[in-house]
Amino acid sequence: MSLEAIQKVTEAEQAARERRAEAAEEAKRIVADAERSGRQLIADRRAEAEQEVRAMLAETETQSEKKSEQTLADNAERCEALKRAARQRLDKAAGLIVGRVGSS
Repeated sequence: MSLEAIQKVTEAEQAARERRAEAAEEAKRIVADAERSGRQLIADRRAEAEQEVRAMLAETETQSEKKSEQTLADNAERCEALKRAARQRLDKAAGLIVGRVGSS
């Protein structure tokens, strides 16, 4: 092998080593970028999920308050109905008592 051929082989080997080193560095950069993007995507999705959960909780609380208010209103209405019925019976009961006391 001539000196010129050996020099060309050596240069080619050196160029190949440099390309491999550059490729390895590029691969590391690509992996680091992908990891960084992945972490950011996870953080974004987590923030969106937390916001959605807060909105769902607020909606649930609103619905619960409405249900509570409706239940209280229904119960108040039933109480008033019971009071009206009791007042009507009270007059009748008083009449019965007066009738019994008067006939004794």
